[in-house]
Amino acid sequence: MVADAALAIVVVNYGSSDLLERNLVPVSDALPSAAVFVVDNRSSDAEAARVSRLAARQGWTALLQQDNTGFGVGVNRGVEAARSNGRTRFLLINPDATIDASSTQRLLDAVDGAAPVVAAPVIEDGAGRTWSAGHVLDLRDGSTHGRAWARRNPDAPVRRWLTGAVLMINDAAWSAVGGFDEDYFLYWEDVDFSMRVEDAGGALVLVEDARAVHDEGGTQGIGDPDVHAKSPVYYYYNVRNRMLLALKLLDPEVVTRWDTASVPAAREVLLRGGRRQLLRPWRPLRAVWRGWRDGRRIARRSLRG
Repeated sequence: MVADAALAIVVVNYGSSDLLERNLVPVSDALPSAAVFVVDNRSSDAEAARVSRLAARQGWTALLQQDNTGFGVGVNRGVEAARSNGRTRFLLINPDATIDASSTQRLLDAVDGAAPVVAAPVIEDGAGRTWSAGHVLDLRDGSTHGRAWARRNPDAPVRRWLTGAVLMINDAAWSAVGGFDEDYFLYWEDVDFSMRVEDAGGALVLVEDARAVHDEGGTQGIGDPDVHAKSPVYYYYNVRNRMLLALKLLDPEVVTRWDTASVPAAREVLLRGGRRQLLRPWRPLRAVWRGWRDGRRIARRSLRG
């Protein structure tokens, strides 16, 4: 059993100090030996001040950035600060997520030892539905799916990945790949990280008896549990970064195949926000179009190269 004295909790915050108060405080209180590092990607001076006050009250380390550097950069800065503090187990958790002490211990046990291991719990949403039980990336078209789809399609060529919403990483896995790729800014960096860990000989482990809650409605929802409006940033980077990952990690023929499927892939991302948003379509459609355009530019650069 790994003691939580080895554990660092790393949270990347952007304008969500109220969620830190609601979710991170109970998590850190339940794990008193864990060190907490909050990386605040600057949204406003007032938000940075709130994060600083909360961290001082709770005994956390606040790493206040001067601008919004993105999720991957934030994770890297938090984990490197934790490593400098002597921590060797890193729990990444979103401001809108929570996990209890017993499930955290199961994740710690899963990453025990010298081998590179990344572990995730089964994650539920605020209504108690399974939000994540591991994911797969379909190499035929770059679409992502959950465990139920993977079971229905056992012969599909896929790569596994674990979401960065709640993720336990040991130092061996971190060292094996050098942390998160900072080029993504937001979204798909956890897919990239998972694939690189496996390519480096590490293991991805879904801990079935560990549970966490990710109440995505806290940051993305509009009140209806079945309709989650997304921000333009969500649409842009989800569409664009699909092609960025193909460029970085996959063969040129895969880049060509995914580029061919880029229009239906962009449409699928758009519809994640529900059809109600299409009553005022210009902001989401513009963001999706920009992501599609820049993704195609990435593909063309790859093919020319």
